[in-house]
Amino acid sequence: MPDDEFRAFQEALIENPEAGDTIAGTGGFRKIRWSRSGMGKRSGIRVIYYNVTRKGRIYLALLYPKNEQDDLTEEQKRVLMHLSNMLI
Repeated sequence: MPDDEFRAFQEALIENPEAGDTIAGTGGFRKIRWSRSGMGKRSGIRVIYYNVTRKGRIYLALLYPKNEQDDLTEEQKRVLMHLSNMLI
């Protein structure tokens, strides 16, 4: 993702840190879909992140193209659950 697109994504997430859907079994990680400029919806990406409200921090965990993976694997969910316990 080019710097300008990443910056736009960061700004959108800062404005709405509860964007996206909470992913069950991850301890609170969320998934947001982001369309890349000039690429259309099919070439969008998915970003997995964790919002620690009381610390005012947002942690980006995974970023992957929509056409490579739909849902997280059970192993990925287990790793994210472990990370969420460390980030609280």
